[in-house]
Amino acid sequence: MARLAQTAGLTDVQQEILSTVRDFVDKEIIPVATELEHRDEYPQQIVDGLKELGLFGLMIPEEYGGLGESLLTYALCVEEIARGWMSVSGIINTHFIVAYMLKQHGTQEQKDHFLPRMAAGDIRGAFSMSEPALGSDVSAITSKAVKDGDEYVLNGQKMWLTNGGTSSLVAVLVRSDEGHPEGTAPHKSMTTFLIEKEPGFGEVRPGLTIPGKIEKMGYKGVDTTELIMDGLRLPADRVLGGVTGRGFYQMMDGVEVGRVNVAARGCGVAQRAFELGVQYAQQRHTFGKPIAQHQAIQFKLAEMGTKVEAAHAMMVNAARKKDSGERNDLEAGMAKYLASEYCKEVVEDAFRIHGGYGFSKEYEIERLYREAPMLLIGEGTAEIQKMIIGRRLLEEYRFQG
Repeated sequence: MARLAQTAGLTDVQQEILSTVRDFVDKEIIPVATELEHRDEYPQQIVDGLKELGLFGLMIPEEYGGLGESLLTYALCVEEIARGWMSVSGIINTHFIVAYMLKQHGTQEQKDHFLPRMAAGDIRGAFSMSEPALGSDVSAITSKAVKDGDEYVLNGQKMWLTNGGTSSLVAVLVRSDEGHPEGTAPHKSMTTFLIEKEPGFGEVRPGLTIPGKIEKMGYKGVDTTELIMDGLRLPADRVLGGVTGRGFYQMMDGVEVGRVNVAARGCGVAQRAFELGVQYAQQRHTFGKPIAQHQAIQFKLAEMGTKVEAAHAMMVNAARKKDSGERNDLEAGMAKYLASEYCKEVVEDAFRIHGGYGFSKEYEIERLYREAPMLLIGEGTAEIQKMIIGRRLLEEYRFQG
C-alpha cells in the first residue's frame, strides 16, 4: 500500500520538489525538532537549509528570482514540513502571505523592491491584523494611520504577530479615514501598510517596538509577538497598491492563502501523529500480543487513517481552486475547518495509543499534542469558518420561492 495522503496529477517538477523537501524533513527536521521545541529555540540552521533549497521563493514569479510554483505545490511542501515540525511551517507561512499580497496587489515599484529579496530569503515577511481587544472582528480595528504631508503617521497596538521579531517586512492593517467620509463601512476605510524594520526586539525603527516573545503552550521556536506603533512615520509609497481603503480586501485575499496553509499544516501534523501511533501500536505488547492486534486499536487506526486522507483531499481541492483563479473562500474554509478538527482528533488518538508514555516529554507525540490546538484558532477559529461556509452555501443554494 502507498503512503497516506498521496496527490494525483502532479508534474515531474512538483514530485521532485516534494521528494527533496521530504528528504530534508526526515534528515534535518524530525531528528532535532523535539529538542529545539522544548528549548523554545529558533531553528536557524533549519531556516538556512530552507533558504538554500529556495523555498522562500517557491510561489514568487521567476521574473523576481522565485520558482514560480503554484499554491498546490506550496501547500504540499507545507504539509511535509509540518509533518516534521509545525513551527517551521509557520516561519514560511507569513512570509508567503506577504509575498502573495505583493504579487497580487502591489505596485510595480513595490514588487521590484521587495520580491527579489523575498525570493532569496534575505527579506522575511510577517503580517498583522489582530489587536489585543479584538480577535476575529477585524472591523473593530483601532490602529490608525493619519496623513501628514507626504507621509502617514501610524499609531496603535497589534497582537499575535508570527515572526514579529525575525521578520524584516511587516504588512499591517490599520484604519485610514483619509478620503473616506464619516459613515463609510469599516472594511472600506482600512489600508495595508508595508513596514520595513530591523529584525530583533525592542525599538526596531523609530516609532516601532517589538516588545518580546509571547510565551505559548505550544508552537514554540517561531516567535509570536506584539507590535506597537507610536508615531511611526511611513512614506505614501508604502501603502500596498498605492491606494488607501483597499486593505481589508487585500488581507482577506492573503488569508485565503493562509487558510490553505493552515489546512496543510493540520494534514502534516495528523499524518505524523498517525505514523507515530501505528508504529507504537506494533511495538507495544499487552496480553501477549502487539496492541495493534487488538480490535479497539485497529478501530482507532482505521479512523485516524481515514481522517488523514479526507483532510488531505479537501486541502488539495482548496489549493487547486485558488490556483485556477476562482474564488475559493468556501473550499478554503471547509479545508481549514476539517483539517484542524481532524488533526486534533488524530493527535489525541495517537496520544491514547501511547498510553502513559504519551504524557512523557521523551515521546514526540507529547509535542504534537500541544501543537495541534493552535490550528483550531490560527487564520480564523472553527466558528468563523462555519460562518463563512454557511454564508457561501446559502449564496450557492439560494431558495427561489
